[in-house]
Amino acid sequence: MAVRATMTRFPGDPDAQEACGLPWGVTLTPFATKDENGSPPVYGSDGHLLPRCENCWAYYNTYCDQEQWAWTCSLCGTLNGLSSQSIARYSLPDSCPEILSSFIDLELPLEGSEEMQPRPVYVAMVDLSSSEEFLELTKSALLAALEALGPGSLFGLATFSHKMGLYDVQGAIPVVKNVFIPPDSDGNLAMDLEDVMPLFSFLAPVDTCKDRIASALETLRPTTSWERTTAAGQGLDGVLLGGRGFGVAMEALLNYLGSEYGNTYALARVFAFLSGPPDYGPGQLDTRRYGEQYASKGEDADLALLPEQTPFYKDLAAVAVQVGVCVDIFAVTNEYTDLASLKFLSIESGGSLFLYSNTDDSTLPQDMYRMLSRPYAFNCVLRLRTSSEFKLGHSYGHFFPDPQYENVQHIICCDSFATYAYDFDFANNTGFSRHTSELPMLQIAFQYTVVVPPDELSNSGPSSTSREKYSLKRRLRIRTLQFGAARNINEIYDSVDPEVVLSVLVHKVILASLEKGVREGRMLLHDWLVILTAQYNDACKIAQYENGNLTTANIDVAFSQCPQLQPLPRLVFALLRNALLRFHEEGVHPDYRIYLQCLFSALDPSSLTRAVYPLLTSYSTPDKQAFPRHSLSRAALMTSGSPIFFLDAFTSLVVFYSSTADPALPFPPPQNCLLRNTINKLKQERSITPRLVFIRGGQDDATPFENYLIEEQDVEGSVFTSVLGFVSFLEEINQSVLEFFLYPIFSATHIPKPKKNFSRLSLHPTLCRNSGVSMATRTAMRYVSRRLSSSGRVLSEEEKAAENVYIKKKEQEKLEKLAREGPKPEKTPATGSGGTGSVSDAKPSGQTSSTSKVSTDSYRNYAVVAGIATAFAAFGWYYGSRKKESDQVQD
Repeated sequence: MAVRATMTRFPGDPDAQEACGLPWGVTLTPFATKDENGSPPVYGSDGHLLPRCENCWAYYNTYCDQEQWAWTCSLCGTLNGLSSQSIARYSLPDSCPEILSSFIDLELPLEGSEEMQPRPVYVAMVDLSSSEEFLELTKSALLAALEALGPGSLFGLATFSHKMGLYDVQGAIPVVKNVFIPPDSDGNLAMDLEDVMPLFSFLAPVDTCKDRIASALETLRPTTSWERTTAAGQGLDGVLLGGRGFGVAMEALLNYLGSEYGNTYALARVFAFLSGPPDYGPGQLDTRRYGEQYASKGEDADLALLPEQTPFYKDLAAVAVQVGVCVDIFAVTNEYTDLASLKFLSIESGGSLFLYSNTDDSTLPQDMYRMLSRPYAFNCVLRLRTSSEFKLGHSYGHFFPDPQYENVQHIICCDSFATYAYDFDFANNTGFSRHTSELPMLQIAFQYTVVVPPDELSNSGPSSTSREKYSLKRRLRIRTLQFGAARNINEIYDSVDPEVVLSVLVHKVILASLEKGVREGRMLLHDWLVILTAQYNDACKIAQYENGNLTTANIDVAFSQCPQLQPLPRLVFALLRNALLRFHEEGVHPDYRIYLQCLFSALDPSSLTRAVYPLLTSYSTPDKQAFPRHSLSRAALMTSGSPIFFLDAFTSLVVFYSSTADPALPFPPPQNCLLRNTINKLKQERSITPRLVFIRGGQDDATPFENYLIEEQDVEGSVFTSVLGFVSFLEEINQSVLEFFLYPIFSATHIPKPKKNFSRLSLHPTLCRNSGVSMATRTAMRYVSRRLSSSGRVLSEEEKAAENVYIKKKEQEKLEKLAREGPKPEKTPATGSGGTGSVSDAKPSGQTSSTSKVSTDSYRNYAVVAGIATAFAAFGWYYGSRKKESDQVQD
């Protein structure tokens, strides 16, 4: 159980929390075999005998004060009595894991029948409305899966198209029985699957039927165009409509398996292989919305394509949870499949969502083998408890909350990589008192079930009977942590973990994007960095004021005085450049964005950081590393002088040989060299199989490598990053912070201490722990004003951002220039074309014609006349008011 906090020293009170500008929370990987420091838990038994607090229900732990007959809860301070059994137990402290360690794993007694045969069940659902290439890839993946499954496992093979097929492979010849799927969106199968084929005939033991299962896989063929057209009953311009009845097939399969839940199996896993969107029968999805012209209609394409279009698959996920079925979706397609609707079936049932754009370089077989080879827990219950001074805010991850108990999450299936995030808030305005010795406490309780193979139960020789007997074990894993309380903001900044900060930010931005669109998510992330930079500069006294005016021209946007914060600007920049937050107009496929959302929201902080900002290293030879880290820029390649570069982007591993590399260097790197060993180690440590690419500069297409050199590339369609990449991004942040300091709603003497949900508002009101702030306050905090057009229409985020950033920047430039040069009537002042046009300074008089001082812009001339008239009117009003109220002081 790995736990990492955004800051190891918690803020002392709500004011300190707001002033630091950082998210306050933790990430948690509950089924990790070791903690974040590499230490395993202390194992034991009799978890049900562990004493619990009568007030907060926390478990006894090493931080509790124990007396002879009682103990004091370390979380709430309640004095609890000890039972005679516990007193006898603690008389031998060396045998009690809860006294030896704050990280324990105890066995619990099983509930229910002990006669249950908990054999693992796996079912493959294969899409036959596909191509030969798709089926060949699927066959390879399932053959790899069979090698990873342990003896005694049960395996079933089902297919779907316009009909659903069930395979019986326990005989000498595989037998398939089909039942047709009704084309109506609200229809059901004509008969139950149990009547088509008994479940015990469908589920075959892997150890005795592996060859027959492989033979059945070889019989899979795609449905012909004639069959699909006949079943769908219609066609349009040669395009087949219908033929992939995934929704009703999955619903029938869940009901089919659910009849034996708790008898034949404790958890079943279904592998759904899709080659396109469900377009037939119940659960069919309308993919025409992807082809609509949203820009011409003034709509946000990202906001329109991110929500699900039907609750069918979300409701189906609830059915899967009830019958103990975990669904993994493998989509191998480059067409729009609407994963926004399908994702709930996998993530809410504890499964995974995989997307492969083509069959040529797909890592599907490797991912299948890797997923089934690692251990997993199921029927998990997760609960976090805190000491009384603070409380849980929001929870993020692939789980579903308990409908009755607060802060309790249920996880159907959890492997050692699954990670969840939580943020905190203070329970009152007092915070952590400096006058007491009580420190912030956090306790995590993770209750789970595992299927224990027979070879772990007994050391006796294998037999046909013992090989098939699996056993269930229910366990309770508890981790209690004590954190420090920071005395000032510098201690908070020095204890920051930037990877965990990024992880919490990604969860918040994903949620904001789903609710308000990608543009809103980008702006919120950008505003957060601006506010953090401003508050850091104020805390470090870098922002100086004199007579109420800001005297600081340069803002420390690189956090040079705090090494722990220095990675954050680069991480935020990379996140803005990532496909997760790029616009639909830039060519980001909506299914790929959904895939990234599902992937990023389940990664641990280190893996997520690598996926957002890849690691670039260089090698002198395949056996000698030159530099351990470079910036993602072409300048790094040219200045390093190294011939070999290795880029780790989590999902991709790229080895790049520069065009100037010595031809004598072996390409690709040979086996057993340092570079190859590094690659193999990374592949083994990953939750998914990264794609490995070798590129020789000057001969091969270097695009897969150059696309990751983001610090010098232009970002089309981006509001906040400019053409010069990261350097220009920092300059823009610097300018935005200056504008933030000078915003007229604030006092000019100093930056206001953010006591009104400052940093929270910058991360979306629905994510804040206090969402009752007015729109005017939120507008002021974000410093980007909201405007209404003449028709009353609220401007889009892109229009507002482009207009505000452009106008404010150019107006500031004009004011600074006029202040330097003073009034010069012989010069033509700088002119602007307005909202989004270009701006250029006037040319010198020697380069202008004789009419250069005469405006030909009629609108501008009208504005001048109107200004003069307004000036005279104001003077008249002022003079009149002076005569009537001569004693009134005028500002």
